[in-house]
Amino acid sequence: MLLIKMLHLKRTCCPLMNFCRPRAMGCDSLLDQLGNCANEDQIFDVVAKNKAKLSVEHVKHAIHLLWQFQKERPQMLRTIDIIRKHPQFMVLHAVAENKIDLMDDDTLVDMLYNALRLNVEPHDSMIQQFMVEASRRIERFNMAILSKFAVCLTDQHMYHSPLMGEITDIVHRKLEYIQDARILSSLMLSISGMISTNLRNCLIEKAEFLLDTRDPSQLNNSRRIVQFLRNIKFSYRPLLEKCNKIFLQNIKNLDADNISIILGVYQSLHFNNCDFRLAAKWRLTELVNAHSDPASFLRLFAALGPLSGPVVRERLESATLLMVDDFSPLQTLAVIETMEEMESRNPQLIQKVVTILYTQLDQYKPVDVARITKALLSLRCQNPELYAKLRQMLISYLHRSVIPYEVSMLTRVLSLLPSPRIDNLISARINAVLPQCNLSDLNAFAIAITKWVRNGSLYQPGIAAVYVKLLQKLNKCGLERLRKADCMDLLMEELKFISGEWFEEVLAEETMTTFERLIDQVTESNVAEFALFLTKTNCLHTDLLDQIASVTLKHINKIHYSAIYATLLPFTILNYDPPQAEEFFESSIQHIRPHLNLCDPHLLVLFGYSLALAGYFPDDLIKTIFSVDFLAKLDSQLDTLPDVLNMRIRLRLMELNRAVCLECPEFQTPWFHDRYCQQLLNKGNPSVSSTQQQIQEILEHVLGGSIYSKTSVFTPYYYLIDFECVLDKHQKPLPYVDQSIKLLSEKGKLSWEPDNKQLVPGAQRVAIDFLDSKAFCKNSPHMKGETIMKRRHLEILGYHVVQIPHFQWNSMELSTKDAWVEYLKQKIFTKES
Repeated sequence: MLLIKMLHLKRTCCPLMNFCRPRAMGCDSLLDQLGNCANEDQIFDVVAKNKAKLSVEHVKHAIHLLWQFQKERPQMLRTIDIIRKHPQFMVLHAVAENKIDLMDDDTLVDMLYNALRLNVEPHDSMIQQFMVEASRRIERFNMAILSKFAVCLTDQHMYHSPLMGEITDIVHRKLEYIQDARILSSLMLSISGMISTNLRNCLIEKAEFLLDTRDPSQLNNSRRIVQFLRNIKFSYRPLLEKCNKIFLQNIKNLDADNISIILGVYQSLHFNNCDFRLAAKWRLTELVNAHSDPASFLRLFAALGPLSGPVVRERLESATLLMVDDFSPLQTLAVIETMEEMESRNPQLIQKVVTILYTQLDQYKPVDVARITKALLSLRCQNPELYAKLRQMLISYLHRSVIPYEVSMLTRVLSLLPSPRIDNLISARINAVLPQCNLSDLNAFAIAITKWVRNGSLYQPGIAAVYVKLLQKLNKCGLERLRKADCMDLLMEELKFISGEWFEEVLAEETMTTFERLIDQVTESNVAEFALFLTKTNCLHTDLLDQIASVTLKHINKIHYSAIYATLLPFTILNYDPPQAEEFFESSIQHIRPHLNLCDPHLLVLFGYSLALAGYFPDDLIKTIFSVDFLAKLDSQLDTLPDVLNMRIRLRLMELNRAVCLECPEFQTPWFHDRYCQQLLNKGNPSVSSTQQQIQEILEHVLGGSIYSKTSVFTPYYYLIDFECVLDKHQKPLPYVDQSIKLLSEKGKLSWEPDNKQLVPGAQRVAIDFLDSKAFCKNSPHMKGETIMKRRHLEILGYHVVQIPHFQWNSMELSTKDAWVEYLKQKIFTKES
């Protein structure tokens, strides 16, 4: 009733506004005095001396100046709390509250905006009255005022309020009238939680049109736009690339805060731009000495740490060690998660952070405690007392939590700790939230429960049976969720990070059935993500792959060039040619060809390797990858990537180099990976499985003795084969006189050197490989692309290749020694294998 009365009163007073326009600043001595103030104290002196003269314009100007003075200071030097409690601020507060009816739209929203930045509480009477009046006028706001009012709502966490819904509706109706990128980007970010797919597409199209990459002032607009894309979880590459271009052009104007925000957004959108990472690394390194206070240094540490090399990392860790005592609980959490991302192994810093955590643990929220536990485990922290405390807290939070995601996360992290004592309350809590859980949450529960049951961590009588029954219910929930799924995009979002035994054993088959039911929902916008998911499953489903190829061919010009690698990947990895295979591959290559210089180096290497699996070697792509400039840029980029990805890219570059040397000698690409391969071999000797030992014994019987074969042989170009033998022109085994592999001592290390000794005329080497399940698709005996390429290369090197599939060797048909002997004879002594 109070709100209705206030609205009614304001309607009756509205005509007064027409007679209360403030005078220009030059004609108002009080405005002149405020304009000449150099700090907050001077403003408050002016206010104190002129209380009776204060108009709406005076109050607006005073509050605006108070925020501007604070805004110009570093965070740690701001005195907002002191300002807000000052007696003269209370005077400004009272005048503003009493004269809201006299404010024009711009003044009203500007006062609200600045008051919120001065930390006036949302429940304060002045803020409440501002909000009521603004909501009454909202339809008549121009777009600049509307965007500022939307920011005021976000400041109050009103992301999904009816008022934000009204703003979203106004934007949808009046989008064509917005011609300012600053206004548009601000509105986009504010209403990101309320938009439909149609409005999303319209906003993105408008943003592309208004963003001018030649205008330096577009920097903040671009930052807001990429944050908008993060909020709606939509990695729209053309707009991201346009924003990225603006960031690169203005890199000298970016501080650690903004760089950290941009890198975080890129990571969440899986947009890994090499040029920006390198530029960010350079800029952040330049800023290292400019950040001495804990808050600003922490932002620099979080942004630069994961990008930097060992020398800079050590310097950052040393500086963090000196400041860690001054960090707040949230800052300590940021430190430990950055150390996790850096894969830090600094024992002194880890121990210091642990000491600080002990004093701060009670101030963290449940999800924060889970994040801390995960980070400590990743850092290999050895502190049983802290883990005991964390376990106790996780269990306590689990007993009280009712949020499905929170219960899921707490359960998953609790299962990582050794020997947790599980009780009935936890099982009851999990059971209560199961019907509300998505597939990702269900997967987390399945992993945790399976681990507890298998490890015998359920000590109390009957608890194991409770959890087995819970697992059965969980399986039922997962299958029912798949059967009810009717939107492919939502389903893929739930499945994005699912992997492991539960998915493969319980959900995999039903998931593919569901996707086949939704096959018509594969479009140019989701085809790359869907292809990536199929690759991850390692399963061959020809109908789904054919649909991917069909959609790609039909809409190739609508698919971003950077998505072509993901789209091709399942076909090359799983060794499957769709209908019109040649047209499919050629059109994909043609689509990416004009953009070779725009692709990230690591993505181009992966793309080249993927094509090599299928036997495609575009000359311009190969020449680009093996140019000196490209390799230098790749080397710089690899230094900014996580170690796992770094090693993967280096391995793929070696494999691509080998493929080009063997299959395309006309390119005259040099083989430059000898030293790299020897470094890999120094890290560990090849292991021999029990099956390989069994094959070795049968092989000695087939060939006539151990002198006729060698085990774990490295060929030229460093392919490892399980066994090698040599047959003369009459198909008779030849004994080995010399080792085919030499162990060399070089600076105290062992290295391997393939023997390239010429064979006697008419003789041929035979390569014998046992193929375990990794060489085949999970759901069929279909051989994968990597195994096919290895066979192709060994044949180029002059080998007769014998491949022994695990399902043949371990079959009932080959269950006796005689059967194995006959099998190997047929494989080795005939050309058909």
